[in-house]
Amino acid sequence: MTSTFIFNDETILCQKTLDGWWPLQVQLPNFDSLADVATVNDSECLQAYQVGRVELVESLAPNHWKPDCCVTNGAANSAANSDSEVSMDVDVIKASAPATSAITYGYAVANNIALPVIVDNTLSSISNSTSDDTSDSNAFITYRQLITQLPMALSAQLSQAVQLLRWQADTQFCSRCGSKVSAARLDERAMVCKVCQLRQYPRVQPCVITAITRPNPQTGEMQVLLAHHHRYGKQSQPLQYGLIAGFVEVGESLEHAVVREVAEEVGLGLTDIRYVSSQPWPFPSNLMLGFRASYASGDIVLQEDELSHADFFDISNLPKIPFKGSIAYELIAQIVHEQGLSL
Repeated sequence: MTSTFIFNDETILCQKTLDGWWPLQVQLPNFDSLADVATVNDSECLQAYQVGRVELVESLAPNHWKPDCCVTNGAANSAANSDSEVSMDVDVIKASAPATSAITYGYAVANNIALPVIVDNTLSSISNSTSDDTSDSNAFITYRQLITQLPMALSAQLSQAVQLLRWQADTQFCSRCGSKVSAARLDERAMVCKVCQLRQYPRVQPCVITAITRPNPQTGEMQVLLAHHHRYGKQSQPLQYGLIAGFVEVGESLEHAVVREVAEEVGLGLTDIRYVSSQPWPFPSNLMLGFRASYASGDIVLQEDELSHADFFDISNLPKIPFKGSIAYELIAQIVHEQGLSL
């Protein structure tokens, strides 16, 4: 038997625990065992890879590529290492992180896969519940809410699942000849056209996001440039501020993209541009590439169709910033911690 996560658009079936919502893994019928591939026909092989079901690659926690001293509690990856953030038993976390597959709720229903009792499929209200009752409490919770508490490896796998399931749903026809496509057999992530044989693979959109710093001209305190984006929508006070970000264009380097985006959105010149870290982000299918840079020149001139306000803020007096679990939070937290403070 193999296990799977259950998705409904960008929400994940979870169980309420004493530590908050935790993604459930549901047992699947073992009809896709690779050991049995030689004994089944093509249509049966395709079952494991039809639209609505994807296989996941195990994601790794930061300790696989960073020394212990570099894994900070304020960053998005801290949940994997901080007992104060996630108090679940370590064995439970390890057992949950290496997911094997993900399916949609519709796929589960169509294939008669047994699901636990679900409180509400829409889940807009239950996701904010503060009740301590954890008995048989299962619901679909948004990815944005979950990543504030999950270990990085598990969060990355959920992001992977959201992106792959959406890619499947959005790739139903051949981009070359317009014919109907089907999922590739066995372990290849591709949608295949049976007419012209074009294979369409998942695509990732690189996006740079930059934390720009300078000393306060009057006090010398470190400041970070933050902007209120129109994409945040209408909000109640206090307004949320974020970092300057944008997509990498064809033919430009990542550093070029950083310089261009900052010049376009706030009219500033930069120096000391350096890469920090990355984060897969499933809205819609981005790879966020985090940078730090120092202010070099210019006065803030807003790109008004993107931003409503931007300014340099003292790190001791920051406005509302993106939520924990996002790379924007991680970059800002890194600056704050370097100055001996905490968020």
